[in-house]
Amino acid sequence: MMIDPHRMPPKANDQSLRRGCILTRRAVLGGAAALAMPAIVRAAEPLSVFSHKVHQATSVGAAGDITAAFTRESGVPVQWTTFGDNNLLGERVLREASLERTGMDVAFLLNTQIVPRVTGLFEALEPWIAKAPVAAPEDVFPGLWSGMKVAGHQVGLPFRQASSGLHYNEVILAERGIDHGPATVEEMIEMIRRCTWRRADGTRVVGLVMPGMTYPNVIDLARAWDGDFITPDFKCVADQPGMLNAIRLLRALYQEGAFPHNFTTMGPEDPTQWMQQGRAAFALQSMSRNRLFNDPKGGAYAGKIRTVALPVSAALKSRYAVAPTKVEFWGMAIPRSAQRKALSWALMRSMLTPEATRIAALNGNGPVRNSTYDDPTFRATVPYADEERRVLKVARIPLPAFDEAARAGDLFKEEAEAAVLGLKPPEQAMADLVKRVTPLLPA
Repeated sequence: MMIDPHRMPPKANDQSLRRGCILTRRAVLGGAAALAMPAIVRAAEPLSVFSHKVHQATSVGAAGDITAAFTRESGVPVQWTTFGDNNLLGERVLREASLERTGMDVAFLLNTQIVPRVTGLFEALEPWIAKAPVAAPEDVFPGLWSGMKVAGHQVGLPFRQASSGLHYNEVILAERGIDHGPATVEEMIEMIRRCTWRRADGTRVVGLVMPGMTYPNVIDLARAWDGDFITPDFKCVADQPGMLNAIRLLRALYQEGAFPHNFTTMGPEDPTQWMQQGRAAFALQSMSRNRLFNDPKGGAYAGKIRTVALPVSAALKSRYAVAPTKVEFWGMAIPRSAQRKALSWALMRSMLTPEATRIAALNGNGPVRNSTYDDPTFRATVPYADEERRVLKVARIPLPAFDEAARAGDLFKEEAEAAVLGLKPPEQAMADLVKRVTPLLPA
């Protein structure tokens, strides 16, 4: 998952934190449960948190500081060590967690970075949950809970999510005689084809754009038919109808000129330019890209690009209200070699209360709780709030965590591009993919 500028929060205000206080047994009430503090009296050295810079900005922002209650009641300030790059953060976190004793108390990791070979570096959270449960766990979207459970253990608490949706340009649809969004994926495909044409000024408009042929992007489309690449029980099912439908569709749209001919070189920022410039009618990408698509500085279509849940196939309407597209997210974990684990758990619980989640969302975070979407102030800042909630109720991670996931992703891209470019029939490409990926999967 990439940290998009879509939901970048306002610059946090500098706040001085109290130092040199004494830890007490008082508890902070947060949401439905009390925040239990460790019964140890010691000098309050700062609690060290390693994160992406966006996590600090959404935790300590204009709407409030969600670590303040923890510091107020424990007397322990929070010290942030932040990185602007996901990979650099992940590498540093794993190095620190590998030490016999680490000064890192809380670590932020992407769900894709918590693979079986590194889970031994982090605490299994079940004992901590049993001692001091998270407030209102049923309020956290289920796909986010399960996405941080690896090798049978909960190794992180979700904090920030990015879910996928469908964006469309109302002006372009109106130009083609369409006055509503699609209700099914079949209707969406018809609209994509109708919205592929050349304007009188020579501008070519494609029906659909997406940021490349990586497995998370294609899985979004495959989920309209409940398709997958790799199932939670580690079966490669890329040759099954759901994924095959997506690959066949992209191949057909490419042939018809409804999908960009340079799709192999497209990245996360390219769909933004195409949508802002009116060169694409539909985009499949993170829902929170809505803000960039509608940026008045970016083009003439500000306020005209709608963001909705990807519609599911008509055949699956009785099972899903919307397509169960992907969701990826950041979570908070406790290093196994950390020295103050009780304090680490106390901070993590406090940052996941309903109120903390609401404040972080107002600071620009992607909320992980259902209740946040009922908050009027939050809803006023996110025009697609209802659509995002519909997605999060059914969304799931793009594939389960396993040690060879990166290699499997490379193979997917290779075979999917070959199919869309016409170098292989889609059926052969996906069959070859299954053969190549299966040996990489856990037994």
